[in-house]
Amino acid sequence: MKKYIIHSAEILSFDSRKPYLKDHALMVEDGRIAKIAPYAQLKDENCEHIDATGKILMPGLINAHHHFYSTLVTGLGKAAPSKDFNEVLNNLWWRLDKQLMLRDSYISAAISAINCIRKGTTTVIDHHASPYHIAGSLSEIGKAVKDIGLRASLCYEVSDRDGIQRRDEGIAENLSFIEAYGKNRDPQLKALFGMHAAFTLSDDSLGKIARIVADAACGTHIHVAEAQSDQRYNIEHYGKRVVERLRDFGLINANSVLAHGVHLSPKEMMIVADLGAAVVTNPQSNLNNAVGIADVCKMTELGITVGLGTDAMTVSMPEELRVGLWAQHLKQENPSAGFMEIASTLLFNNPVIAQKYWGKGHGTLIEGANADMILVDYDPHTPLNAETWIGHVIYGISQAPVEATIVNGEFLMWDGELLLGVDEQDLRAESRALAASLWERF
Repeated sequence: MKKYIIHSAEILSFDSRKPYLKDHALMVEDGRIAKIAPYAQLKDENCEHIDATGKILMPGLINAHHHFYSTLVTGLGKAAPSKDFNEVLNNLWWRLDKQLMLRDSYISAAISAINCIRKGTTTVIDHHASPYHIAGSLSEIGKAVKDIGLRASLCYEVSDRDGIQRRDEGIAENLSFIEAYGKNRDPQLKALFGMHAAFTLSDDSLGKIARIVADAACGTHIHVAEAQSDQRYNIEHYGKRVVERLRDFGLINANSVLAHGVHLSPKEMMIVADLGAAVVTNPQSNLNNAVGIADVCKMTELGITVGLGTDAMTVSMPEELRVGLWAQHLKQENPSAGFMEIASTLLFNNPVIAQKYWGKGHGTLIEGANADMILVDYDPHTPLNAETWIGHVIYGISQAPVEATIVNGEFLMWDGELLLGVDEQDLRAESRALAASLWERF
C-alpha cells in the first residue's frame, strides 16, 4: 500500500489533547497514520506529497446508528398517515422490510455507502431487517460495503413480529455473520448481535438470544425506549422497564449500542452507565416521528457515552449534529444548554464507540490510527484554533463541501470525484428500477 504525505491543510484531530494543528503534515503508510509532525520534518520523505492548501483535514465521520435498507424509500408517498410511532412502524417500515429481497439489500447499502463517501462518513454501525429474505442478507450488505470501500458493523434485527421461524432465521443470520466477522477478522466489517426492540421480543426469545450472546461474547445493537409505547408494553407485560428487562437477560454489555433512549428513566441511565454500554441519539428521526427528544445532557451527567446516529434520515453527520443541538436547546428550554454534550457525541464519543470494534485511535487523527480521513474545502473567515474549532465544525465546516474521502489510506473520492471500482451511474440506474418494483409491491 502506497505511502504519502498530506501537507498544508489545517488539521482537526478530534483528539482533545491536540485538537488543532497548523503547519503540520500527516504521513500515511500501510493504511495507517504513520506520522504527524511539522511539514519541515517530513518534506524530504521519499513519497508522494499532496498539497491540501485551503483545506481542513479531519477524521472520517462515524454514524453510530443507521439503516442501509431504508435507502429505497426516498420519495415513497404510499404509506398511510400515522398518528403515533406504532402506526409509523406498521404503515411504513414493517410493510417495507417485508418486501425487501437480497438484491434490494445490496443496492440499498451500496447507494447509501456512496452517499456516505460524498458526505465524509467513513464508518457506519448498521441495523438491518428483511424478514422474508433473511439468510444471506448481511453478506449481501457486507459485499456492498466492501465494494464501495467503507467500514461497517452489521447486524440483523431479530423480532417475534413475523413469527418464530423468522425469529430463528434472524438469530441464525446474526450468528453466522458474527462467526465470519467477529474477533477482528476483517478490517472493514464488524458484527454485533441485532434485536429490534424489547417490545417485539418475548422472554423466551430474549433468553435464547442471551445464551448465544454470552457464548459468542459479542455486543448487541437494539432500539431502546425510542417511544413511550416501548416502556408501557414492557411494564404492562413483564413488570419491568426496558433497560431493566434487557439487563436481567444479560443483553447489555460494554460493546452494546442502544439506539435512541428517548424515554429512559434516570435509574435506567445509571444502569447503562454502570454496564458501559453506549446510547446513540438520533434527533432528526425522533423529531420526525414525534416521539420526543432524548435527554443527552442528563445521560452525559450520569456517565453514559452518548453517540450520534442518523437512523437513515440522512448520511450527513454534520447535519444531524446541528439538529441535535437545536433539539437539545428545546429539550432543556435553554438556548445555551447542551453545546458540548451534543458536540461530543460526534467529535469524541462516536470514536470511543467505534474504537471498541476497530481499535485504538479509530475516528481520530493520531499516530497509529486507521487512516480514515476527509478533506473539506473550508477557508475560515474568523480565527480557527484550538479554542474555536468545535464552533467552526458546527457553524462553518458543516456547510462546506467534502473534497476527498479516504478509508484505510485509500482515496475513495478526490476533488469531489469518486474513485471506486464500481460504476455509480449503473448502480443508481439499478436502484431506480429496484425501487420502482419495490414500491409496486408495497
